[in-house]
Amino acid sequence: MSDKETAMSDDHTAPSNFIRQIIDEDIAANKNDGRVVTRFPPEPNGYLHIGHAKSIWLNFGIAEDYHGTCHLRFDDTNPHKENVEFVEAIQNDVRWLGYDWGEHRYFASDYFEQLYDFAVQLIKLGKAYVCELSAEAMREYRGTLTEPGKNSPYRERPVEENLDLFARMRAGEFADGEKVLRAKIDMASPNINLRDPTIYRIRHGVVHHQTGAEWCIYPMYDYTHCLSDMLEGITHSLCTLEFADHRPLYDWFLDTLETPCHPQQIEFSRLSLQYTITSKRKLTALVEDGHVEGWDDPRMPTIAGMRRRGYPPAAIRDFCQRIGVTKSDNSVEMGVLENCVREELNARAPRRMAVLNPLKVVISNYPEGQVESLTVANHPQDESLGSREIPMSREVYIDRADFMEVAPNKKFKRLVAGGEVRLRNSYVIRCDEVIKDGQGEIVELRCSYDPATLGANPEGRKVKGVIHWVSAARGIHAEVRLYDRLFNHPTPDAAKDGEDFTAHLNPESLLTLTQCVLEPALAEAQVGEHYQFEREGYFCKDPATTASGAPIFNRTVTLRDSWAKIEQQAARSG
Repeated sequence: MSDKETAMSDDHTAPSNFIRQIIDEDIAANKNDGRVVTRFPPEPNGYLHIGHAKSIWLNFGIAEDYHGTCHLRFDDTNPHKENVEFVEAIQNDVRWLGYDWGEHRYFASDYFEQLYDFAVQLIKLGKAYVCELSAEAMREYRGTLTEPGKNSPYRERPVEENLDLFARMRAGEFADGEKVLRAKIDMASPNINLRDPTIYRIRHGVVHHQTGAEWCIYPMYDYTHCLSDMLEGITHSLCTLEFADHRPLYDWFLDTLETPCHPQQIEFSRLSLQYTITSKRKLTALVEDGHVEGWDDPRMPTIAGMRRRGYPPAAIRDFCQRIGVTKSDNSVEMGVLENCVREELNARAPRRMAVLNPLKVVISNYPEGQVESLTVANHPQDESLGSREIPMSREVYIDRADFMEVAPNKKFKRLVAGGEVRLRNSYVIRCDEVIKDGQGEIVELRCSYDPATLGANPEGRKVKGVIHWVSAARGIHAEVRLYDRLFNHPTPDAAKDGEDFTAHLNPESLLTLTQCVLEPALAEAQVGEHYQFEREGYFCKDPATTASGAPIFNRTVTLRDSWAKIEQQAARSG
């Protein structure tokens, strides 16, 4: 069977969509000799976010399914906003999501000399000219969506003069903004992108992270991208819908230069996720203005932030597959992503007990100094995850929310004064006495236990409540950070009446708990491992520790979608 037939006969890992249908038709027609070569072209001017994850999943996934290749190519044409930190972060993120570019890592700067030669060729063809209009004048000459533009007074410069000026631009003879190189297309075109767009601009005083100080002129994205695609033999150049109006320019450069191959640009809808933003400019502002603690802050929609928060890469890939690939813009509910995370972690996260707001319980009839080891399964449905030992002692901690002196209603099935409850995987205890301080604050409970209640309840014994707990003698102290959505509005970047997007920052997006006590097995937790803290949510260990050396655990996601009810109430009231 040929490679072409193999590619078409495979069961793809993702459902079919209009892009895959185009590729199937191209392979059937033996277009590009049956090859499929895609690319992921990020700008190294920030960290990747959830929108990029969709593009990564799409480009690398298609290449993988069609036995092709996907190139990682950095669009490094704007050096004053780019640096090596972003280059390394992007590579880490792509790898973490489960993809590998192999030997196909490129930079647009790899082609700077060839791009310059192509520009010279355009000048010789009479299709490019050096323009001296100021940026403001150029905007005036461009026209509007309803009015055509006007030709630049420099548009008809002789070819030889343009070649000389362009060479002198490269040599550094002119200041920033003094001159640009523009394509000569059509100032009356209804598509503003074709109204003599700038190809090269002058940028002095920056050191490029790849080429150093070698260049002082840099090509524009629309010019660079299509020619880089061509030089790499890209067959299908996949980009988001905002580039649809740029496709005629993409094709114009390739057609005018009569390049040996012509990649096909195909647009798909970008990911619009509620309660978040994906504008790099706004994400940068969040970091630089101190609204978050960095690009990898677990509240950020960056891939680095989601990794630190504990989102599994498999859940993000599953999310991308669920929302699909279309040509129509749509807004995806945050709950869809969070449910993907829950489903992934529910299946494989070991269970642990953690008391986030501890209340001390002294079991008065439990032998002093005795520590009992209880064997407990790590997962209620997956025996392959094994078991662990939990220490039981005379003093334990329970969560304050699990005790009330008087039950507020019949639904309250936890511990009350004079009532009984089962300690999870352990004994039934009865609250005999409530100890308070001088201000009336409950500081301790005195309880008794029934030694006959370990394991299944004896006949006739009915205890409705089961609560989690941790041994006071053996538990480890930790800081727990409860992360929530960064914004409290579904469309925070849809400013109204001049309102800044930061007005929608959620003041409760982070709650730090410093007095938490966790079961001792969590002392062995590693960064990147996931756990379900029973009845509390899914958590992972943070790379950092507290000043005292105590571990930090981040809440990845709650056990249930607590926002769904809030959103429903808002919809009804709105």
